[in-house]
Amino acid sequence: MNESGTPLIAREGRWEVGAPLTMDSAAAMMEASEQMPLPTEGIVDMTRVEAVDSAGVAIMLAWKRRAVAEGRTLAFANVPAALSSLAELYGVEDLLTH
Repeated sequence: MNESGTPLIAREGRWEVGAPLTMDSAAAMMEASEQMPLPTEGIVDMTRVEAVDSAGVAIMLAWKRRAVAEGRTLAFANVPAALSSLAELYGVEDLLTH
């Protein structure tokens, strides 16, 4: 978790992910994101993400779908290599990088 104790915070027009993107944290991450407007800069910073599994890909895809539904763009910065590898494995790396 980040310093505020939440898995996701809005800071300077971005979202900062401050928790693992795993099955264990997916529900809390999705709940936190549903309570927030999309980041005004359209950036989700994953610098602090230390653990990932396939749930991380699902979370990212859910955020992308939400952005499309709201007519917004969303990009991911500092994606952990393990998460990029999972996205490539599932054939969705283009959805997550564009």
